[in-house]
Amino acid sequence: MRERVWLSRAMHLGFYLLLAASVSRLVSRHGMDARTVAALAVCGLLALVYAAGVVFWGGPGRGRLVWLGTVVAVWLVLVVLAPSFSWCAVPLLFLCLRSLPPRGFLLATAVLTLVVIAAQLKIAQEVDPSLILAPIGVATMIAVIFWELQRESAARQRLIDDLVSTQGTLADSEYRTGVLEERERLAREIHDTLAQGLTSMGLLLQAADRMWAADPDLARAHVRRAALAAADNLDEARRFVRDLQPPGLEGVSLPEALARLCERAGHDTGLEVRFRHEGERRPLAPEVQAALLRVAQGALANVRDHSRAGRAMVTLSYLDDEVTLDVFDDGAGFAEPAPAPGRGYGLRAMRDRLAEVNGSLAVESALGEGTAVAATVPAGRSPAAPRPAGGTRAGDRGAMAPRAGDAAAPRAGDGDVAADGTGGR
Repeated sequence: MRERVWLSRAMHLGFYLLLAASVSRLVSRHGMDARTVAALAVCGLLALVYAAGVVFWGGPGRGRLVWLGTVVAVWLVLVVLAPSFSWCAVPLLFLCLRSLPPRGFLLATAVLTLVVIAAQLKIAQEVDPSLILAPIGVATMIAVIFWELQRESAARQRLIDDLVSTQGTLADSEYRTGVLEERERLAREIHDTLAQGLTSMGLLLQAADRMWAADPDLARAHVRRAALAAADNLDEARRFVRDLQPPGLEGVSLPEALARLCERAGHDTGLEVRFRHEGERRPLAPEVQAALLRVAQGALANVRDHSRAGRAMVTLSYLDDEVTLDVFDDGAGFAEPAPAPGRGYGLRAMRDRLAEVNGSLAVESALGEGTAVAATVPAGRSPAAPRPAGGTRAGDRGAMAPRAGDAAAPRAGDGDVAADGTGGR
């Protein structure tokens, strides 16, 4: 850590300044006699050994302990020759704290303090209690301060390690969430495009097979429609892999795309599928239009696969503050949504799509009375932050029965588009 580096540099600088101060005091007090020369030689050795340790043994390990022991031993010899070097014990305490375990540090502190007291008593002209108490007080303060700094540094390092670990966990979680969201998107797209297209192709080819001997022309027409459905499916697959807008919305408005969808659904299934729009059209965000179109596709697929209906009505309504899409069929209905084994993804996919654009889905059905599916999204602005997916079930939206005559006799002038299918209904 940066604070620890600067603290170490300050202690190293302090050690050499104390050596220089002690050398100056020694030379000024005793001159250059034999004892002074010996002390200066030992001082030079201590400076070299200390510098070597700073350069080569900066980290923990056996080499650092050997170096610390050598520095302390040379210092003890120097203090015996010249007691004024005893105050170099202060930076040595810092080295002991950095290199030794707590018990070793306490023992080293006691030894260094005793050496300083003995040195001060040796050079003092008269014995004074301060010569004993002052080194003890200084050693205690230095030890406590250094120990606290070491503890805070260790605590900060643990906090940083925890933060790094948490960031790694969060990154993994975000990655897994992204993977799940992409799987969910692909599942919805496959359900709304490839699965429905394959079902349509299967129905058309089965019809062609049944009619091949009796009416070859009609059978060939079914095969051609199956080929067109295959081409459309291929185009859809390429687009949802690139996460592009559905092709049904290219160059046309949402009402026009829904009208075409209803017409195609009627031709492919033989149902009477009608489309109606109400209210004044207004621009919608592309993702809102795509969600409503996909919901209509899913709802009509459910009508085709499960309802045994003869007629269906799709109504797009522009209200003051919202846009609604209602899909009603006159089929068998159900008491509770109970999907067949291996099925049942459709309603959940619709709710998830609408939740992404801040919309909701409601379903009403009763046995023998058909089914109504209603999608609602805010109008006049881009979608807000997605709220948790999961729309309402039957009865959640209040009375949602179809308007009188929706499936059987649409009102004139409402923009109806009939898709009467090949069955002649």
